[in-house]
Amino acid sequence: MKKVVIPTDFSDNAFNAISFALEFFKYDTTEFYFMHAYEDEVYEDEELLNEKKLDEVIELLHNQTLLKLESLIKRLNKIVPNPRYSFFTISAFNSLIDEVDKIVLEKNIDLVVMGTKGTTADRNVSFGSNTLHVLKYVQCPVLAIPSNYEYTQPKKILFPSNFLIPYKRRELKLLCTLAMPYRSQIELLYISDTTNLSRRQQANKEFIEDELKSNKVTFNVVSGKSKTKVIQNYIKTNNIDMLTMVNTRHSFLEDLLFPSTIEKISLSIDKPLLALQNIRRYD
Repeated sequence: MKKVVIPTDFSDNAFNAISFALEFFKYDTTEFYFMHAYEDEVYEDEELLNEKKLDEVIELLHNQTLLKLESLIKRLNKIVPNPRYSFFTISAFNSLIDEVDKIVLEKNIDLVVMGTKGTTADRNVSFGSNTLHVLKYVQCPVLAIPSNYEYTQPKKILFPSNFLIPYKRRELKLLCTLAMPYRSQIELLYISDTTNLSRRQQANKEFIEDELKSNKVTFNVVSGKSKTKVIQNYIKTNNIDMLTMVNTRHSFLEDLLFPSTIEKISLSIDKPLLALQNIRRYD
């Protein structure tokens, strides 16, 4: 059974991510935890705080959030009556990051699903600040769905890696089980001017391939100075449906999502991004 938490701000982008998740997991017995954290809303509404005491404002927003979540569940039960699904709601006076992390640990969550942008979507950026913070700080794999993305079965999944670090078994197992119902081809991509791998790289590559042995896996080497451009071009020219990257220090994903002031080239992602967090968790 999969356990998935989906933060929502009740925007169209958030609902699009929910719709993707409900279609994506249709073959799995899945628990969905729909969560809204409203701490920021409490302190941003100065007019309401001037009229009411803090406790009253918190209770008001808590009840409003519960009503919205209940309405969401009713809507989902009508459009996706899947007996494999169980729906739960969480209304929390907390920050988004802290509440997601709390749920991840308490429920042993397998995956966080969310839109790349929220209510204040900016066309000039690939990711909203909330999504970036979740990708960077939450200790759980994250599946980020682009705005207005129309669901497509992930027949081809791109997995760039420099093979310099050993990945965690649980993370790779998740990728394996997510890809299996769709018989997805996982394309390992090594960006380098040479095809030679060090002993450590070769060992890490073999570990990945062994963990993904239930899937069809290919290994590809592409040269290029800009990892961002190489990945972008590969996605376009090879009809990639989903991008998988591992978030760890000095990784491709860290470079792309959190660029230095010198290189502010962001990855314009128009495909779902599965960000694996290379940390030790329960197997």
